[in-house]
Amino acid sequence: MTADHTGDPGLFGPGSVTWQMHGDPMMWVAGVRALYLQALHPRAVRGVMQNSDFRRDAWGRLMRTANFVGTATYGTTRAAERAGARVRKIHSMLSATDPDTGERYGVDEPELLLWVHCAEIDSYVHVLRRSGYPLTDAQADRYIAEHRVSARLVGLDPDTVPADRAEMDAYFEKVRPELAAGPEAREVDDFLLRPPTHPLLVPAREVLWRRVAHLAYASLPSYAHELYGRPAPRPATITRQLRATGTLLRCIPARLRWQLPPKHILRAMARLGPDARPAPYKVGR
Repeated sequence: MTADHTGDPGLFGPGSVTWQMHGDPMMWVAGVRALYLQALHPRAVRGVMQNSDFRRDAWGRLMRTANFVGTATYGTTRAAERAGARVRKIHSMLSATDPDTGERYGVDEPELLLWVHCAEIDSYVHVLRRSGYPLTDAQADRYIAEHRVSARLVGLDPDTVPADRAEMDAYFEKVRPELAAGPEAREVDDFLLRPPTHPLLVPAREVLWRRVAHLAYASLPSYAHELYGRPAPRPATITRQLRATGTLLRCIPARLRWQLPPKHILRAMARLGPDARPAPYKVGR
């Protein structure tokens, strides 16, 4: 490793809420919730569906998002900035067409980038807190403010991005009239419930994946359930399930979970020392 990268805490650093939170296994459930939510913005989801074979490459998309979040959180400053530049370059070359009006628009329109950003950050906060991750209101606000940095990486002006829970709530209130479960949202919904898989893996899909997908979907806000056209489950039941799942996943030793490629957290600890290890109890420090 080159000397200039040794000791580089990256864009967030071990003192941030982001550093601690993103080491939690419930981030995967939160990531799937974000996909369900993002699909309800017709212009945004059209940009995804018209520029990629979502059905064939949804796993790839999920892994690329996880890799970007991991690099931005735990990578060196240079690695995070390079990841952001790569995302901005790809987005700048893509466009989508509105089938009703024939309008062609870029997928990097600020309003679309902002929707994707807010759906992600809201999902991370919502799922982790509801599953028992210890986060006070003030820490949740700090987390949202920290992610003006990741918003900048994808090409947004940080000043236009919600900086706390109140601003995030106001944003969702404002954007709600634009949301709808169009044909693309139905396709995402159908895929997430029944992703194509190798015949030998079908039992695992039924046992593991469907539980994750159902839980992620169930944790959506009530207006999202309305748009998807299914009755909203009782919030208390879902909170219980989220807490049970969180408790179970957190029983898996962190070092074992973090062995999964691309090992962002283990690499960050090797760079910064064992004290950089993310842990929930460090959030309030």
